Parts: sequence; C-alpha cells; structure tokens
Amino acid sequence: MSHTDAIVVGGGIGGLGAAFSLTRQGLNVRLLERAAAFGEVGAGLQLAPNCTRILDDYGLLAEARHLGVVPGAMVMRDAVDGAELTRLDLRDLGRRYGHPYLVIHRSDLHDLLLRGCERAGVELINDARVTAYENTGDGARVTLASGETRQAAVVLAADGLHSLARGLLVDDEPVASACVAYRGTVPTGLPRARSVDLDEVVVHVGPACHFVHYGLRGGELLNQVAVFESPKALAGQADWGTPDELDTAFAGACGFVRDGLPFMWRDKRWRMSDRDPIMTWTHGRIALLGDSAHPPLQCRAQGAIMAIEDGWVLGEHVARNRAADGTVGWDAALAAYEAVRPEHCRRVLTTSRTWGELRHLDGAAREQRNELLRARDTDDYAFVDWLYGPTALTPDQELPMFTPVPLSSRQPRTRRRNP
Repeated sequence: MSHTDAIVVGGGIGGLGAAFSLTRQGLNVRLLERAAAFGEVGAGLQLAPNCTRILDDYGLLAEARHLGVVPGAMVMRDAVDGAELTRLDLRDLGRRYGHPYLVIHRSDLHDLLLRGCERAGVELINDARVTAYENTGDGARVTLASGETRQAAVVLAADGLHSLARGLLVDDEPVASACVAYRGTVPTGLPRARSVDLDEVVVHVGPACHFVHYGLRGGELLNQVAVFESPKALAGQADWGTPDELDTAFAGACGFVRDGLPFMWRDKRWRMSDRDPIMTWTHGRIALLGDSAHPPLQCRAQGAIMAIEDGWVLGEHVARNRAADGTVGWDAALAAYEAVRPEHCRRVLTTSRTWGELRHLDGAAREQRNELLRARDTDDYAFVDWLYGPTALTPDQELPMFTPVPLSSRQPRTRRRNP
C-alpha cells in the first residue's frame, strides 16, 4: 500500500469495525495489532438493535444471525428465590426498532469483522506494538516498538482500557468496581443446558451479585456469566475475586444459579473496571475510539456496541466531509465525530454504573426494586428508547432513566483507582 489515509491501532472489535467502516468509504486503511495473531478472549456478547442496525448497513447481519441466536425474551429474576420480576419481548423490541436483538460469541463477531476487513482490503499487520503517538504537519504518526514509524492523515487509537493515546488528552487511570466476573459455556447436550430455555436471555439479580445466561452458536452452547462484589477488593486486598469468593457470593442464591457455578471457568476471572467519562476524544489528527475513550462496566451490554458505533459514525462523517476529488476534510470529520459521540457514551457509561448498583441491591432496597420491576408495564420501552432507537447515534434530549431507589438510600459501594 503506497499511501495510507488512516492508521487504526488495535485489532479488537472496535478497531476492526472502524477499519472496515473507513475502507468502505474508499480509504486506504492500515491496522496495527500488537499480538502475533488476531483473536478475542471471552464468551458471549449481546448485540442490541443499535448494533445490528449497523451490521445490517455493513452487509454483515445475515452472517451474524447465522453465527448467533435471536432470542425471544429478556427476563429478570431475583437471584435469591428465582422469581420472575420483569421481561422484555425481544421480538416486539426488534419490530419497534427495526432490527433484531442478537446474542453471539465474542470470537465469532471478531472473526466476522476480521473477514470483512480482509475482503475490503484493509492492510492488517501483526506484531506491531505502538509505543508513541504524535501529530505531524499534515497528519499523525505512530512509533512502533521496533523503532519503525508509520504515518497517515489520521490515527485512530482503539488501544483499549489501558490506552497509551488517552494519555495525550487526560491524566487518569482505570477505576476498579470491586466486582469480578467468571464466565463459562456449557454444550447443550449436557443436562445443565437442557434445563434452560435458550429462547431467553436471563439475568438473576442481587444481592451483591448477578448471574446471566443465554444461548450461543445457534443453540449449541449455553453461555453463563457470574458477577459479584468482592469483599477482599472492598477491604483493599491485592488478591481478590478468587474462586472461594465466587462460591460464597452465591451461597444464598436459588438452586438454579448455584447449580451453574461448577461450569464456570474457575481458572479465569475478569476484574471489572471502567474509566470516568471524558468529553474530548481528539488531539490534532489522533482520535480515541472504543474502550480507549469510554470503557464501561458490562451491566448494559454496550461496550462492544459503542465501539462499533464509533467506527460507523466516523465513517459517516468522512463521507459527508469528502470533496469531489476524494480528499477528506479530516478536521471537520473529527470535529463532527467528537460533537456526537462523547455525550452519548458518557450516558451509557454512567448508567452502566447505576444499573450495576441496582442489580446488586440488598435488604429493603432490594424489595423496593423488585416491587417496582414487577409493576413495570411489559410494553414500556422508555428506559431503552434513547439507547436502541434510530436516533441513538445523534445528540438527543435526556429521557428519564429507570431509577427505583434514590441514590441517597443505597448502601455506599467503594470504587477505587487501580494501582
């Protein structure tokens, strides 16, 4: 490739999505991935209509549907007694927003985007660890660990929670939530998976924990996620989120939840952190994208979706700021990107924190939450219209968020800067 319009740093879901988005606008894109091979770690992802809408625009939705599961309902249950609290009809939700709610294996979505980039002609480079970013007179440049430099009209830093590029804009650190996640998948031939309705996405909530399950790969796997607040983390201990804490956290849960714990990958744990929102994402011709800009907690299942949205929005603004001779008005495109995305992602990030607290309520607050959830009209979409609707990618009027328990009445949760 003799000329590079854009460099994308990071070969995760956000980086691949951005590279695909820009390439379909006719740009020459080079993607730099630090690992020796492309790959993703984890299990399931939930893709709401605000994401499947973009996959449809990319021409990738049919393949995603083939690889995943389109469930019929999302159900919230109490983790202690297993009683149903509320549900969403996901097929009705799909009709409302024009696109389906889909669950898919993280590696399957990653591979789907990787294949899309290969077909589109993205230059994919492995073993390319970026050690420095800098602006130049007519673009931006990165320096690699090898000492090589690469330059383009714009550099997109999709370099994750511990982003190096973010340091150009703000001096901050990840914020630990004191929560840890364990994951696991179960083949549907086993009794554990046969006991589950794979047409449902189910979350059992609180106290101080939640448990999620749904089907993957056309119903071949049951995906399970167990999240809990670690007393060791709250006490400031270094070794927290251990398997013994997992067992203790769910000891008071209903039998269905407890029976799922032996199927978790007990040698792997994901300590959950986010970062405080920032409203400036660009530094000259260097722009943040995905978790480098807005790493959320997982409680609204929007992390990968926001990263895919970022790439789509930037691609749309590139198209709107492209001259007849093909040159891109990058300053205008980046300004438009920054005008739209930070406020939306700030809201997702902060509501993810709040929904995590709501899931983990105990005592009288838990009872109040459950009562309000049971009273919810199943046709009420007010709490997701702003997120899933077709205007979600533009600045929108703030809508009331479902907040059943006043913040002042909740038990304080310790959040701390990662050391």
